[in-house]
Amino acid sequence: MNLEQCENIVEVAKIGSLTKAAQNRHITLSAMSQSITMLEAELGVTLFIRSRGQKAVPTAEGNAIISKANEVLMKVNELKEEAQIYSDTLSGHLKIATIPGPMHLMVKVISSFKADFPNVKIEIFEKGPKEILDNVLQDEMDIGLMVSPEGMPDTYKGVKFERLMEGKIVVGVHPQSPLALNSILTPDQLVGQTLVLYDDPYIKDYVERYLSGYGPINLLFVSNNTRAIENAVAEGLAITIGLDYSFLKISEMTSAFMKTIELRSPDTRAKYSGAIVSASKQTSQTARRFINRLKHEFDEMIRRS
Repeated sequence: MNLEQCENIVEVAKIGSLTKAAQNRHITLSAMSQSITMLEAELGVTLFIRSRGQKAVPTAEGNAIISKANEVLMKVNELKEEAQIYSDTLSGHLKIATIPGPMHLMVKVISSFKADFPNVKIEIFEKGPKEILDNVLQDEMDIGLMVSPEGMPDTYKGVKFERLMEGKIVVGVHPQSPLALNSILTPDQLVGQTLVLYDDPYIKDYVERYLSGYGPINLLFVSNNTRAIENAVAEGLAITIGLDYSFLKISEMTSAFMKTIELRSPDTRAKYSGAIVSASKQTSQTARRFINRLKHEFDEMIRRS
């Protein structure tokens, strides 16, 4: 038995498909199948029940051995991380998937992190919540940044959520709008208002779930162009809705054309933005340091706001 075989059986057990596991491991299907067959022969047990379409389900004995193999891999990662701490140098590739809202908040963090650790290559991808969960679960992303996945289905129990920042739903209005006279707004007060929304699945779902019951939604447009949304609010053409931290700007000019007001709704639960990481493997030292740096920056932004 070797580490490559351990990685192969853990990947197949997680994905449930020899074909997909081989793709994730960047080897051929034949090499994956042969690796497992040789390991089964060496151990004298059948690890997987294979079926058409290269599906693979662990046997009872397989589950026990795969669990031990996963423990071995986690210990190997811990060993590597320990060595990396002593060398005090970080390198490698950090892939981050995020919902659109926090993107502008990460610029300073990425800049400072790269200054301290120039050998780390960072890639950022904007995605929806479901795709982020899937990507982290399949080890295609190291970190996912999103709103807490309430009522997370069993499919996603292989990831864990770490809170970074508490937020609340707010309405962005022009300072001269009659709505700006309120310190708190309720959904019924938004009936008849024209909306512009950022292209964020969480916000669109929120609007559909909690505002549509009060009347038809007059949606002007949905866009991932923040300048277009700001212009629509600045010209008094529409109002917008989002999580309050999405409106934290580096520029102090925002208050001149937009006022944010808390929106009270039937959903009174706290909204948390946080980091999603794999629950089945040790979080890398690079990812852990980046998450800690991000949390510190978020805390500072909230303190200054």
